[in-house]
Amino acid sequence: MKPSLQLRIGHQLTMTPQLQQAIRLLQLSAVDLQNEIQEALETNSMLEVEEPQAADTTLETIEVSSSENEAQTADDHEAFSWELQTLAKNQFRYREPTGNELETLNGNQVSLQDHLLWQMQLTPFSESDKIIAATIIDAINDNGFLTCPLEEIVATVKTSCSVETAEVEAVLHRIQQFDPIGVGARNLGECLKVQLDHLPLLRWQNKAKELVSHHLELLGKRDFPALRRRLGLSLTELREVIKCIQSLNPRPGTKIGERAAQYLIPDVYTYKKQGKWEVELNPDCTPHLQINRHYAQLIKRSNSSTDNQFLRHQLQEARWFLKSIENRNDTLLKVAKCIVAEQQKFLEYGDEGMKPLILHDIARRLEMHESTISRVTTQKYLRTPRGTFELKFFFSSHVSTQEGGECSATAIRAFIKKLIAAENVSKPLSDNKLTKLLEELGIKVARRTVAKYREGLKIPPSNERKKLI
Repeated sequence: MKPSLQLRIGHQLTMTPQLQQAIRLLQLSAVDLQNEIQEALETNSMLEVEEPQAADTTLETIEVSSSENEAQTADDHEAFSWELQTLAKNQFRYREPTGNELETLNGNQVSLQDHLLWQMQLTPFSESDKIIAATIIDAINDNGFLTCPLEEIVATVKTSCSVETAEVEAVLHRIQQFDPIGVGARNLGECLKVQLDHLPLLRWQNKAKELVSHHLELLGKRDFPALRRRLGLSLTELREVIKCIQSLNPRPGTKIGERAAQYLIPDVYTYKKQGKWEVELNPDCTPHLQINRHYAQLIKRSNSSTDNQFLRHQLQEARWFLKSIENRNDTLLKVAKCIVAEQQKFLEYGDEGMKPLILHDIARRLEMHESTISRVTTQKYLRTPRGTFELKFFFSSHVSTQEGGECSATAIRAFIKKLIAAENVSKPLSDNKLTKLLEELGIKVARRTVAKYREGLKIPPSNERKKLI
């Protein structure tokens, strides 16, 4: 074949640096956006924080309508609206970081192993016992249970000193007296028994020890008649024994080294004003940056020196950055308004009013691509009178109803949770019964779907929910 030249006409999408920057900023969370802005301020001399304006630029005070048709929801929204009134008096501007935010939010947490090793150092152990104790502590998981048999610990310690299984077990019993009580137990029964030994003398303490040592499996199955026969107790006495066991901690290790609370910064606020739901961006997440006029005036049109070219490049990058942030805020506000408009019943009535919604619905209404909606709703949070939710929370699949309509999965979970909360604890509702009750409400759903939603709510099956009354 001979080489030849051909002319073709076609369309091609080019990912320019500006487009790449806009997409990257669009998917950043509020915290990541603040870090990105701070980095831009440090690296680009053309960017600066806009100075606070005069008092006449403050927002108007948000007022909540007190009409008669809103009388039922006025009390619920009053506190939230008052908070917005206070927040609206602050100007929408970027806040300089004080430098101690990470120290405030993410303090150092002591792990369970560190807590146990500290107690080991205070205990009068011999050198060999300290080696055994350190090995045992290293084998304890976050829930506080020993994860390997004593034989493996003996084999590990024998490389340093000569020990026997009885000596390792004696050190283990000593560690089980450490704080939190019950840590280092080899199974749940041993963990509960150690905790019962440290309780004040109770009437049914011995029966409780017998139950956790020999009949814990029957308690897990809620086989109360068999427990009564094995323990020789009446119904009232068995109830007292179970109440004593329920006061114990089945995972003592979780008391130490708990994760620090994760604070969420809402990107958008919604509130009710004069009977309508309004949506506004969070002032703390809406920075006001501007071009530094002094540096911009240093640019000379006909000058092609290195310094002048550098200033021009910085100015162009600053303009792109400001434009990308503006586009991000506009897109976020449009998507949030559309979601609030679709989910007004949820804001009014709670989870039971959640409407089926998918990304395609919002994308079609706003004439955007689904990938854009996905980026906007990821790690973006909406503050409502009912709490703070990620924007993705408002999207859920649907199930057809008997009337030909649709019901969201979130609403079905809410109905299941409500039915279980009102059930007779001595005769809990099975998945089949829940399916029939939902069908009476007009929601036709399969039993396996009900089981899946129940498990998603972390609600045990009916045989494990049975209680003595």
